[in-house]
Amino acid sequence: MEEILPGIFHWATFHEGIRQDVHSYFIAGVDPPVLIDPRVPAEGLGWFEDHKPPAHVLLTNRHHYRHSDRFEQSYGVQVWCHKDGLHEFAEGQKVTGFSHGDTLPGGLLALQVGVLCPEETALYLPRGDGLLAIGDAIIRVGDALGFVPDGLMGDDPEGIKRGLREVFARHLAEREFDNLLFAHGKPWIGGAMEGLREFLAQVPE
Repeated sequence: MEEILPGIFHWATFHEGIRQDVHSYFIAGVDPPVLIDPRVPAEGLGWFEDHKPPAHVLLTNRHHYRHSDRFEQSYGVQVWCHKDGLHEFAEGQKVTGFSHGDTLPGGLLALQVGVLCPEETALYLPRGDGLLAIGDAIIRVGDALGFVPDGLMGDDPEGIKRGLREVFARHLAEREFDNLLFAHGKPWIGGAMEGLREFLAQVPE
């Protein structure tokens, strides 16, 4: 567990299903504390007992439920996913729907991404220098930003990329954030807004 900003923790775990590391976050410095796309860290669920425990889980898309059920069993968290992704969840998985534009627990704003899938959501926290949490829409490989492989983008990957460029260009114009949290890739702390702008400028129109 690494405190990447005051009250904001990051960790990576190996996801057996996709055979690669994925990234999770605990926003402890908001009320109530929230998790984003969580898997259980190497330190175990007991790590959270030394902090004000999480009360909610926020998912950037339906595929990132991950270990949410373990946090529900241990801490009674409420899990949230955009309403268009609720069909994914099995009976017994307690997931509450939200709409794009809603302010979610902890004060995070659900920004519409869509394009990849209807429920794809970026989570914006206007705290400090601001942060934006991104699910599958943009990934970070090493220090470089990119997209998921074309084979995961359906029949028109270039169209998807153009759509994502337009969506995030709009968010860049409307929001201020200096930090990016990725579900796939290490977080970018400081200077991330300019880095995202430079990446989008390279996407063909």
